[in-house]
Amino acid sequence: MVDGGFHINSAFSPAHLYELAKMDGAIILSDSGQKILYANTQLMPDATIHSSETGMRHRTAERVAKQTGCLIIAISERRNVITLYQGNRRYTLKDIGFILTKANQAIQTLEKYKTILDHAISALSALEFEELVTFGDVLSVLHRYEMVLRIKNEINMYIKELGTEGHLIRLQVNELITDMEQEAALFIKDYVKEKIKDPYVLLKQLQDMSSFELLDDSILYKLLGYPASTNIDEYVYTRGYRLLHKIPRLPMPIVEKMWLKHSVC
Repeated sequence: MVDGGFHINSAFSPAHLYELAKMDGAIILSDSGQKILYANTQLMPDATIHSSETGMRHRTAERVAKQTGCLIIAISERRNVITLYQGNRRYTLKDIGFILTKANQAIQTLEKYKTILDHAISALSALEFEELVTFGDVLSVLHRYEMVLRIKNEINMYIKELGTEGHLIRLQVNELITDMEQEAALFIKDYVKEKIKDPYVLLKQLQDMSSFELLDDSILYKLLGYPASTNIDEYVYTRGYRLLHKIPRLPMPIVEKMWLKHSVC
């Protein structure tokens, strides 16, 4: 598949890559990305492999990706386009300015949803002390946790694509929602029917749901281990993990022992 070029076999560095990229041929790195193996080579994949690309360089890159399953990066200076291929997947990198604009818009949306979540949690905490929490309250907060996490995941995609340019965006996200996954998992642990279920597994299942599934109360009931026909106005009682976790220097093993000693669930 590789024809001609130079056998480099030296340690990778951005400076070396920059100089070698001045030549027209392909640059091949090791699987770990720690070594530059070949430079200025011609790639010759199976020509019978289907490609939807029109340019020769991108067509070759797509075929090599499909044939090897490796990550292939095709750069077109004339079109100012960078495209990533791996297997049957294809992704075109967007302009940095465009991504920054989208990321900043997502940050504003995250701030709004985080405020709504904070208000919902405050209201829920008050109801928990009065033992007046209903399944409707639980599902409402669960929706809000998931929406915040979905926005966070979207911003993380922008951060990855921005590379070093995404540092400030990352700081903003970390300041807004530190340990959000842990807090959501503790919330699930408070209200899941069977305590033996791993809340992080349930949280992952929640994140894998489509937007339509997330709006279906019966699906969320099943996720928490309750019958799909559960009455939304029925009272449900918290185990208290989320609130107890907020107490400084109170480790989770102690929280578990407290729950086992005083549990009425």
